[in-house]
Amino acid sequence: MEEKNGKKLYIDWYLIVSLLLLAFFGLVMVYSASFVQGYQHHDNITYFFDRQLQWLVISAVLFTFFMFFPYRHFRKLAKWIVLGSIFLLLLILVPGVGHEVNGATRWINIGGLRIQPSEFVKVGSIIYLAYVYSRKQAYINKFFTGVMPPLIVVLIFFVLIMLQPDLGTATSIVLVAGLIAFCSGARLLHIISLGSLAGWALYHYAQSAPYRLNRLLGHRNPFELEQTEGFQLVQSYIAIAHGGVSGAGLGQSVQKLFYLPEAHTDFILAIISEELGLIGITFVFLLMLVIIGRGVVIGARCKDAFGSLLAFGIVFQLGIQMVFNAGAVNGFLPITGIPFPFLSYGGSSLMVTFISMGILANISRRTEKERQERLYENGEGTTEKNRGYVGKTSASYVR
Repeated sequence: MEEKNGKKLYIDWYLIVSLLLLAFFGLVMVYSASFVQGYQHHDNITYFFDRQLQWLVISAVLFTFFMFFPYRHFRKLAKWIVLGSIFLLLLILVPGVGHEVNGATRWINIGGLRIQPSEFVKVGSIIYLAYVYSRKQAYINKFFTGVMPPLIVVLIFFVLIMLQPDLGTATSIVLVAGLIAFCSGARLLHIISLGSLAGWALYHYAQSAPYRLNRLLGHRNPFELEQTEGFQLVQSYIAIAHGGVSGAGLGQSVQKLFYLPEAHTDFILAIISEELGLIGITFVFLLMLVIIGRGVVIGARCKDAFGSLLAFGIVFQLGIQMVFNAGAVNGFLPITGIPFPFLSYGGSSLMVTFISMGILANISRRTEKERQERLYENGEGTTEKNRGYVGKTSASYVR
């Protein structure tokens, strides 16, 4: 396959195949986890499956677009992305515009579609931080001129998202910001100081209301709060224990029968564990590790500071979501409402994840193209030996 100008078309098949396997596996599990609720609430066992399939098609189109959209163009769009993100987060707060679910106003309806702006802020903040910190490399070790100014924008995002409220998403954005700053060359002392300040603020925020503290600490002994904050985690434990090593069988979950809340969204890992056991969970995490490992390689090989920080930021966000969700399901972390990438039901999360993967695939394409061009400039050409090297350790390509 060739591009219009006759040049080779570099495709990162490791990344694409892994994310497609996860996405289609997630589609199957969404159906399995939701068909009872679909029948009960919508008189249609495929209600959630159909909607997730529609979102998956849209997400695949977006992935393809961003895989071929030059990531360096985001430099010019960074400030507009920030302004658009702030506008959407403010729009949620307008009475009659924001859509409330379970006491949280995190969604807005656009053209009959319900979207969650904070999901798009995740990738928007990564683009902005990668752009700004890539320009501050000469004085990134200076706190007030190098590290701090971009974090003011992140603080604005944090406050607006907390007004919804959505502690999980707000915290993940702050963590990613700190990791991007560290990768850009910021001093470790500065990062630790900011992290300590953020931890102190979170502690006092949790202490300000008993229900917040119970939710944050309920995972430590959920059986004492089995009928309140600990109910969901106890049901998750039952699902995991029921699954064992090989699982009860696809579609055979008991906990999805109105025992485990959010079975097809935040707690879909518990249903996978119950139906497919440790084998199913291992399959999921192996694919996630392939994607994350691939992203690290792409970020490390990219010679452009903006592209490298952008790739690392995407990987950090993906990894943090995975850890937050899996940690909540098995009780190691508080329940924060963070969906599992590729698997959990939800259009906004799926779209943003695919957009991020498209950007990562574009960075991979560009990096591999430049590597091949350097080989030609050095007189090495694209020998059969080099082709084998590309197929094994970098983005593969087809003619």
